[in-house]
Amino acid sequence: MTKPAPAVHRDLAWALKQQAARVGTTTPAVRGADWRLATVSIVNSDGTLEVQEAPGITIRRLASYTTPLVGDVIVISQSSSGNWLACGRTAASGTAWTPITLASGWAPNASYYTPAYRLWGDGTASLCGLAFMTGTLTSGTVAATLPAAARPASQVRAAAQVATGYFGVVTLFPNGDVTVGDFNTTLPTTGPKYLELDAFGHYRLA
Repeated sequence: MTKPAPAVHRDLAWALKQQAARVGTTTPAVRGADWRLATVSIVNSDGTLEVQEAPGITIRRLASYTTPLVGDVIVISQSSSGNWLACGRTAASGTAWTPITLASGWAPNASYYTPAYRLWGDGTASLCGLAFMTGTLTSGTVAATLPAAARPASQVRAAAQVATGYFGVVTLFPNGDVTVGDFNTTLPTTGPKYLELDAFGHYRLA
């Protein structure tokens, strides 16, 4: 038994409406632009990247999103034509002072800030604090290690006091090493030696 014509028309209209709704939810040109959070999985040599939530899709990034790193939680946006854009990382953990790892034999000086780093949105970072050790300090000694996010792409140097009346250079290396060396004269073998990080008020990351 066939349905009356009006009922058939209603069923057809309902089916077409459902199909249009499904297409609309999956087609950017229909639903318009949108944005979402994503986690960076690959950083390509040309500065583009891929995210875990959309494997295989190459995403360009804004110029303000500097030094992208695998693991960054970022905001991505898709245009109505289907193109993706990485707007930048979220700031949940990137704006606070975070302690750095000191090498064995070094300790924070309680009268000063604890050695720490802070990242900025303009592609720079800052260090602060004072650490010390007692005894013989050899030029080139690694006194601390920077985390990946705070490491410069090239070496960064700053003059600093390394003992009372003695001066040298603190160097930040791309592998994260923070060394003390290039002393102006031979250091005494006794007494405190310092890792002075306030000299790095701002330094370039990339």
